[in-house]
Amino acid sequence: QVQLVESGGGLVQAGGSLRLSCAASGIRFSIAAMGWYRQAPGKQRELVATITSGGGTNYADSVKGRFTITRDNAKNTVYLQMNSLKPEDTAVYYCNAVVTLFSRPRDYWGQGTQVTVSS
Repeated sequence: QVQLVESGGGLVQAGGSLRLSCAASGIRFSIAAMGWYRQAPGKQRELVATITSGGGTNYADSVKGRFTITRDNAKNTVYLQMNSLKPEDTAVYYCNAVVTLFSRPRDYWGQGTQVTVSS
């Protein structure tokens, strides 16, 4: 059974920092492309950052220079370090894993963790 368990969300003042973690089980983590997405109230879910199995990263323009995605394959965990947080970063943050086997990608999601940034 695949599980992605996020942690690290919470309430922080603008300008502060948080680190989100996503612990994965039931997948071949080392070959998975991992990502963080977020969804604010009344808005569509949007990509925040992704990291490939080889460590290549991609960021939304709105978080470049402030957020950093990393992974620890020994711990089956992906992290999102969020600095200089802004009220517009308030959202539920979701962990995503894409595992491709025999040319078939499979998509998995965590349950989400709330991040609230106060002004």
